[in-house]
Amino acid sequence: MKQVKNVLRQFGTKYITEGSALKRSTVISDLDKYDHDLMTALLSNQLIHDEYTEIIANTEVFKLNQFINMFEYKEFWEDSFTKYANRIGLASDNKFISDSSDVVLNFPYKDTVLKAGMDKEDADPDEGADEPFLNETLAHAEINELFEPKVLVSAKRYDSDGEKDAIDFSYDDNLIIKGNNLIALHSIEQRYSGKIKMIYLDPPYNTGSDSFEYNDNFNHSAWLTFMKNRIEIARKLLSEDGAIFIQTDDNEMPYLKVLMDDLYGRDNYIGNIIWKKKTGSSDTTSVAIITEYILVYAKNKKAVTFSKNPGSYDEKRYRYKDEYFGERGPFYYDTLDRGGLQYSDSLNYGVKTPDGKVLYPHGRSEFQNDGWIWKWGKEKVEWGLKNGFCEFVKQNGKYKLKYKVYLKVNNKGEAIKREAPWKNIIEGIMNTHASSEINKLFGSKVFATPKPEKLMNFLINLGTFENDIVLDFFMGSATTQATAMKMHRRFIGVEQMDYVNTVSVPRLRKVIEGEQGGISKDVNWQGGGSFVYAELMEKNQGYLRDLQRASNLDELYSVYERMKKGADLDFRVDLAKYESDPGRKNLSFDDQKKLLIKMLDKNQLYYNEANIDDADVRDLVSETDYKFNKSFYGKESE
Repeated sequence: MKQVKNVLRQFGTKYITEGSALKRSTVISDLDKYDHDLMTALLSNQLIHDEYTEIIANTEVFKLNQFINMFEYKEFWEDSFTKYANRIGLASDNKFISDSSDVVLNFPYKDTVLKAGMDKEDADPDEGADEPFLNETLAHAEINELFEPKVLVSAKRYDSDGEKDAIDFSYDDNLIIKGNNLIALHSIEQRYSGKIKMIYLDPPYNTGSDSFEYNDNFNHSAWLTFMKNRIEIARKLLSEDGAIFIQTDDNEMPYLKVLMDDLYGRDNYIGNIIWKKKTGSSDTTSVAIITEYILVYAKNKKAVTFSKNPGSYDEKRYRYKDEYFGERGPFYYDTLDRGGLQYSDSLNYGVKTPDGKVLYPHGRSEFQNDGWIWKWGKEKVEWGLKNGFCEFVKQNGKYKLKYKVYLKVNNKGEAIKREAPWKNIIEGIMNTHASSEINKLFGSKVFATPKPEKLMNFLINLGTFENDIVLDFFMGSATTQATAMKMHRRFIGVEQMDYVNTVSVPRLRKVIEGEQGGISKDVNWQGGGSFVYAELMEKNQGYLRDLQRASNLDELYSVYERMKKGADLDFRVDLAKYESDPGRKNLSFDDQKKLLIKMLDKNQLYYNEANIDDADVRDLVSETDYKFNKSFYGKESE
């Protein structure tokens, strides 16, 4: 490694920082591309040449994979059976896009799961994100263990009576979970598989500029894998007629579209909604970006029925009123006889008019097989005449059978607003509305990147009806959940960051109390409702968080001492070799931190629910939380 660094220093700070830290992801990326200058410099070093070349069939071959593996190798780190580097990107026939215009997303290892967390702490200070570290991988057996349902603790129920311990859980309950969202999704899979009507996501945009606490500067491949893992399990949770809405900006939207085509199918693409979130920008020297995108995909497009736009209506068309105006609104007449449809004798029948005559389709007074039929069957016409949905209208001295198209009824006669389809652009809802909402709730801007309730109202109106379940597993300040509660939808939210207890939950409690911000006045919100809050029970996650937050070596070593006593370490780690290695303390602070993080067994971040009755776990779980887990996972009888 010393020899390698000496070679890399020839390139200035391209591969080595001014602090002598190795930019591993940059080196590996250029090696993957067989960068001519880099390869020439490396092979000019005699030690590197002798160690990593071999003569095969009279041809000198550079053992590139072995050389790349060396960048993660430590003497105290045992050989890994998952030691490979994944390349994820746009490809065709397993060749990258420079070779073809037929582009698809290529995931060489279909079971890849990133071990990295989502904090900004994961970001490399020089490069934003160290891709080899973020792309540390798990073998398939480890993934199965990682995604086992987890123990839920600190379970509380919040309603108009305040806070109380939650000892049971029902299907009608709203749910908030604190913890890693990928693991939380797998924990709720059994209970909610196929039951979620709408999923809304506002994930990290991968721009490096968001001021909230997610790591928002992944490399493309890491970001795509990060999204892929979560979107795959999200699809299992969707009902057959459900849809997923993913919000992003123009930075990753094209890549996200290709990813969604791959995971959900191009046939299930519904649309790309453009949100005009601001009027302009004074801080740009090129194009002012004033929009964001919301990609919408169905699980099964053929099964989806979106609600209609409840906006303004054509008053000239809907100009008639009758005794049902109060419950159905105005209406217009449409004819019940149609030609050109697939002919059927059963739809070519006579009906008796008020003057005692018999009327057939197309104004005829007798049966004729000339292609004209009624659009409705006989029983439905009788039902329509009885319930005011159709009537005989006299024109030019003759009766015609017509049906009434009301503004507020569906085909079941239930009161909803009936109007034109939604358009793919949202205007008049500014992002500044969200900041104002947060300021009114908390007296200050306690969350940097909220979304307006009116935006969520628009989307939830589009994708759901009352009592449908809305899921948002990047819940942030809980705008989705607050809006869903006011709109009488059920909701599930997942959040890993600590502000879930300082912003998200307090906001929802204010909604229960009847706060009048956001859309409250529009929907006549008077308060009420409830939700259950629970946390994934931390195991190695606690050590991981403490390592990420350590700001100096003393704090780092203090966490390490606790890890030796209580953490589950990766089975490949030899602590004796690690502690006896004199070179480890010469590593930079960031490299030492990453090394200790890598030692943790990432499939043991949280306690598995299957082990809740083990003595060493049961003693850590309160009696109320124990009962809650049995109820949540449907094991009360055990």
